[in-house]
Amino acid sequence: MPAIELSKAPQPSKTNPAQIRNFCIIAHIDHGKSTLADRMLQITEVVESRNMRAQYLDRMDIERERGITIKSQAVRLPWRSGYDNQEYILNMIDTPGHVDFTYEVSRSLAACEGAVLLVDCAQGIEAQTLANLYLAMENNLTIIPVLNKIDLPAAQPEKFAEELAKLIGCQPEDCLRVSGKTGAGVEELLNEIVKQIPAPVGDPDAPARALIFDSVYDSYRGVVTYVRVVDGHLSTRDQIQMMSTGVRHEMLEVGVISPEPVSSKGLGVGEVGYLITGVKDVRQSRVGDTVTTYIKPATKQLSGYKDPKPMVYSGLFPLDGADYPVLREALDKLQLNDAALVYEPESSAALGFGFRCGFLGLLHMEIVRERLEREAGLSLISTAPSVVYSVTDGDGKHLTVTNPSEFPEGKVLEVKEPIVRATVLAPSEFIGTIMELCQQRRGTLLGMDYLSEDRVEIRYTLPLAEIVFDFFDQLKSRTRGYASLDYEPTGEEPGDLVKVDILLQGEKVDAFSAIVHREKAYAYGMAMTVKLRELIPRQQFEVPIQAAIGGKIIARETIRAIRKDVLAKCYGGDISRKRKLLEKQKEGKKRMKMVGRVEVPQEAFIAALSTGEESSDDKDKKK
Repeated sequence: MPAIELSKAPQPSKTNPAQIRNFCIIAHIDHGKSTLADRMLQITEVVESRNMRAQYLDRMDIERERGITIKSQAVRLPWRSGYDNQEYILNMIDTPGHVDFTYEVSRSLAACEGAVLLVDCAQGIEAQTLANLYLAMENNLTIIPVLNKIDLPAAQPEKFAEELAKLIGCQPEDCLRVSGKTGAGVEELLNEIVKQIPAPVGDPDAPARALIFDSVYDSYRGVVTYVRVVDGHLSTRDQIQMMSTGVRHEMLEVGVISPEPVSSKGLGVGEVGYLITGVKDVRQSRVGDTVTTYIKPATKQLSGYKDPKPMVYSGLFPLDGADYPVLREALDKLQLNDAALVYEPESSAALGFGFRCGFLGLLHMEIVRERLEREAGLSLISTAPSVVYSVTDGDGKHLTVTNPSEFPEGKVLEVKEPIVRATVLAPSEFIGTIMELCQQRRGTLLGMDYLSEDRVEIRYTLPLAEIVFDFFDQLKSRTRGYASLDYEPTGEEPGDLVKVDILLQGEKVDAFSAIVHREKAYAYGMAMTVKLRELIPRQQFEVPIQAAIGGKIIARETIRAIRKDVLAKCYGGDISRKRKLLEKQKEGKKRMKMVGRVEVPQEAFIAALSTGEESSDDKDKKK
């Protein structure tokens, strides 16, 4: 979201709710949401052509570099309808498409009455298209089906219009056809939004109630809160309070995003805008909370959102231990902007003080780490990702394990792991290879449906631990990039899981421990011992690297000792002199091995814990 600046743009007057339309754009990743939003900004003339750029609403460098939307962005668009020639206010929210950012989509849907469901004419319906459609249906939103990229040579609008119509329950001719690139059909889409999406409903005379759907930290102005007003009216200098905490603030500024912040006199029923109270404490503005006025407070809170449930846990540790307070502050501010992030302090014998963070998936974890490094100037190590296990130990005590170091040492009666219901959409020619991959990952087939002659939907239950690591990469490579994946948690099931410890000279290194299925324990142990043998520098004594399950060693590699040339100073002479020096060296090495402790360099931790394999280019460079 943009940093809030004072704007000299004209102040919007109090708007009649009947003239407002709130909608969001939902689709699978890379189906053209941001490009369509660009054309809407141009056609409604809220952005001057000299200021226009591609993906205008993607504000972060990471979004622009990767070409993906990470944060949903709200913008207010004025539009004169072609049906009744009246002025309308369209509040549009551009949402992310990746499965890891579904929580952003769910919050956007709660602030809208309708959704534009976008499908790429060349790729068709994909897994996240279905997931977002079901989310919109759960929220009882009006859905407008739209086929995008009709200008592409590979576009098949007739074929995909039939698929989309069958899915939603409308006629193929009801699917609008647009091109976000050329702007074809976008004006008709804006007219249909005015015609089909209902106006927001609320009581303008009731006590004020506004739902916080996002917030951001501005270093000059404090916490900026983004709200959708449901009842009543919020004005500048009102005394407001948060209903969950009862904390009271004075409103310093209120306004709308069009698409830069524009201050106004107030926000009425159905309007979407921002509030600034000057508060610097990030914990006082919770996403999903209800804002009301202090003088005439509301009694009932708005429903808000379900708390996001982290799917993947990983430890984040600063390379320099002195950066720990900076990391804590950076996480506080980032959590305000990303409500799906969960974290708590933890310490590691090998890595020092850091935080155990919960993420919605691997991409979410990667983005959070990159944002922390860029926005706070930190250098971080992240431990290997793991999921949450429910463990029953030998005494019958139930434990929740988010970190391998929490796994009980003694007898374990049962380990339950999280299970997800995965939906894969792909061309039918890849059914065999997809099923083979899912069987390898301990999957159970639930069913299969043909969406059309050549597109199939395959449903599996899979352990979450099997898919968070590299399942998506494997799926894409086996299907030449055509398959798409979506998953949702369905509960827990018992599994034959063990903890594999890595020992350096008999000492456990907690950062390298992992909880894996018994069948894969040996492979993990071998891979880690071989990797560490290459990464840890040689010492003056032999160092054994072992992988163990409890007291049983399952793999071993040895770092050979460096031999110092003690005979270098002998230029001939009697052999007994040389033998004496070699015996003395042997005694010293024995003593060194008894007191010697292996120092693992930071680079070895980073390389051993990195998720990706080395490319052949990297290996060639090392050579």
